[in-house]
Amino acid sequence: MKVYLDNAATTPIHPKVFERMKPFLTNEFGNPSSVHSFGRSVRVAIEEARETVASFINADPSEIYFTSGGTEANNFVLRGISYTASAEFNKKRVITSKAEHHSVLDTVEDLWDKGFERGWIEFNPETELNLDSLLSSAGADTILGSLMHVNNETGSINDIEKIASGLKQKNIFFHSDAVQSFGKFPIDVKKLGIDSLTGSAHKINGPKGTGFAFIKSGTPVSPLLFGGSQERNRRGGTENAAGIAGFAEAVRHSRESMQFNFDHVKSLKKLFLEGIQSIDKDGITIKDQSKTSPYILSVTFKSDFYNNDSESMLIFMDINGLAASNGSACTSGTIKASHVLLAMGYSLEDAAGTLRFSFGTLNTPEEIAYALEVIQKMAKKFRK
Repeated sequence: MKVYLDNAATTPIHPKVFERMKPFLTNEFGNPSSVHSFGRSVRVAIEEARETVASFINADPSEIYFTSGGTEANNFVLRGISYTASAEFNKKRVITSKAEHHSVLDTVEDLWDKGFERGWIEFNPETELNLDSLLSSAGADTILGSLMHVNNETGSINDIEKIASGLKQKNIFFHSDAVQSFGKFPIDVKKLGIDSLTGSAHKINGPKGTGFAFIKSGTPVSPLLFGGSQERNRRGGTENAAGIAGFAEAVRHSRESMQFNFDHVKSLKKLFLEGIQSIDKDGITIKDQSKTSPYILSVTFKSDFYNNDSESMLIFMDINGLAASNGSACTSGTIKASHVLLAMGYSLEDAAGTLRFSFGTLNTPEEIAYALEVIQKMAKKFRK
């Protein structure tokens, strides 16, 4: 048996998504910027997709910008708002946390290197934001704050409505990376009161290479990519029509099955948790799960009990048919200590023994049972 428990990295494409994409890879090949019928038919599909995504998060279609994925969307929003709003309001401070995805963290650090002022926001051992730290870091000179909705490594959930409310009182723009929550949790951008939010198609059984940025109307922002008038002059380049059409289909599927999917993975995670805890109550640590996503679980094999080597552990599981990761997909290929875990205070040894298991809609209880068998074998092999 082969079991895939790395759904936070990517998900298999849904058959309906694939079928929706195929015409735009064959007959519907026109450039959507062209005025002839070949282009117009593709343009119609893109605008219908924009309406689908906008409706899903209660935004206006004009507030949705399609990108090549979550990383580009985060870069676009963070740079675009920071540079434009700082010039308009004469503020230079950008705040974030060390638990963010690298596409946010590295972009913000680059802004700091280019003259913006620094501001770190603290979080608790479960990577939940410390609201007191947020308010103390968000001074009168702050222009933008960026904090993720669901942490991609620990699964912790931030109260972004409360964060947005706190920052709004100080006239600070707020962005949230929602790549791990979009399509899995209800999101209403008007209710949340946020200025920008980003998501990615391949986390919800859509195609890789397609994402979006929601930017609230009236928010000052400049383009990241120049060279064309696409996306209302905010994102140059011919649109990925097949990817965008597939993304919209993935959104439609998520809307229809969100609650069912949530309950399904929640039950799988419960089974997995019970099994893990029965393997080794002393040597395996699992953080408090009361405020975490059912889609993600971080498990630590304590270095006092185990000879930790994340690469060897992952290879052992892979040889036995189980796929997981040691952190975000963007760093797991290099097998190095997670910046999130280190920021949480983990030692290098404990970080090396921390694995991420992430559940998907296609996983089954039988797969969970097999995964636990593999993990039990691994625990015996690496136990001191």
